[in-house]
Amino acid sequence: MRQRAQLFSYVGLEQHDQTLVAHYELDDYRFIESVTFEGAVTLDSSAVRAVANLWYLVAGLSYYKAGAAYRIDLGATCVGPNGRALFEAALHDGLGEFRYRNELPLHDVTIEGGAAGEQLDGTFDTSRVLTPFGGGIDSVVTTHQLQGLVDQALFVVSPESGRFGPLEATGAVTGLEVVRATRSLDPQILSGDPALFTGHVPVTAMVSLLAAVAALGTGRGGVAMSNEHSSSAPNLRWMNRAINHQWSKSWVAEELLRDALNEILGPQFEFASYLRDRSELWVAKVFSELTSYHQVFRSCNRAFSQERTNRAIDWCGECDKCLFINLILAPFLSRPALKAIFHSEPLANPRLESQLRALVNVGLDHKPFECVGDPDESAVALERVSAMSEWSDVPHLAATARLVQSDRSFDQLLEPQGISRVPAHWLR
Repeated sequence: MRQRAQLFSYVGLEQHDQTLVAHYELDDYRFIESVTFEGAVTLDSSAVRAVANLWYLVAGLSYYKAGAAYRIDLGATCVGPNGRALFEAALHDGLGEFRYRNELPLHDVTIEGGAAGEQLDGTFDTSRVLTPFGGGIDSVVTTHQLQGLVDQALFVVSPESGRFGPLEATGAVTGLEVVRATRSLDPQILSGDPALFTGHVPVTAMVSLLAAVAALGTGRGGVAMSNEHSSSAPNLRWMNRAINHQWSKSWVAEELLRDALNEILGPQFEFASYLRDRSELWVAKVFSELTSYHQVFRSCNRAFSQERTNRAIDWCGECDKCLFINLILAPFLSRPALKAIFHSEPLANPRLESQLRALVNVGLDHKPFECVGDPDESAVALERVSAMSEWSDVPHLAATARLVQSDRSFDQLLEPQGISRVPAHWLR
């Protein structure tokens, strides 16, 4: 049985030219992570160094979780009240799925150390924006919608094992400049050491902060994320706390990240998700019209394994993500067009019926721990698809659709959902 560690320490963050090197200690373990930026990224400004400290704090959770230590020592890391609030939320909510799966409440963790942060109040060119790009429908739609409104470049993070082919191919279709970073995790964290805990960490929050570093380092005054409305919907509640696989894509996380960045940089620097008030169905509708991306984009996570040899060369057609993307595109694309994209028909596969039921919240107590829409969105999409004549030969679609209960209509989900802080000059 794994034993919790006693102390996790932030030892220091170094900068070498275009590389950030983060040092951590977990009892007797020593961890080093590095991120190397490419191109005209300058890391020697005070603004970059201050935001890099925020990344350093959140990125440390990848190593903290290996031991779930009782004490965390921030050392001499500079952090203000808003930055500390972000870190504490990332610890408890960003590691929510990890806590749930490992049955570790972490309510007994104490945080000590940390130095006072500095507010810089810089001047930023908000007409120039960096858009983190993952090669899926969300970031493709954000990129498309912002074209012509701002001077936009893509931000792509790759692992040490090499770039992701589908992401590169999809990014090439945009024709935009790419600002790159290579993230090198400490190999111990991927070694399968039985003494270490494993589980989900708030990766999107880490990428968000690296994007802010890269934006500042290339003279840009904003980061445009692609996190839509349903990413705020939790999977379940445990120990009287919401557990959300997509916490670091949620509205709460966006607010925390923005407040922590503004605490350092002042209110002029812009950080917002372009899709915050949009449903996945709206995103799918827009994407369905962007045909130049249909044969290159990929949302199947098996294509993005850290290990190059484990990466799928095509859609697997079996995972929850493949099924969900197939489901939300089906109302807007013909069945032959969908099959040409996926090279299979996840919706028509009877072996995936139980997974479909999980997506629409029939018979299970929570949605999958995956980046998929909320059950209401999936249910509405299923109701629409099951009524389409070209899917009438797939009986489990209609059978499952008869069991769902949705609170919103198809048309309502194509309208804005909830609140958003997208700057006016990002909108058409």
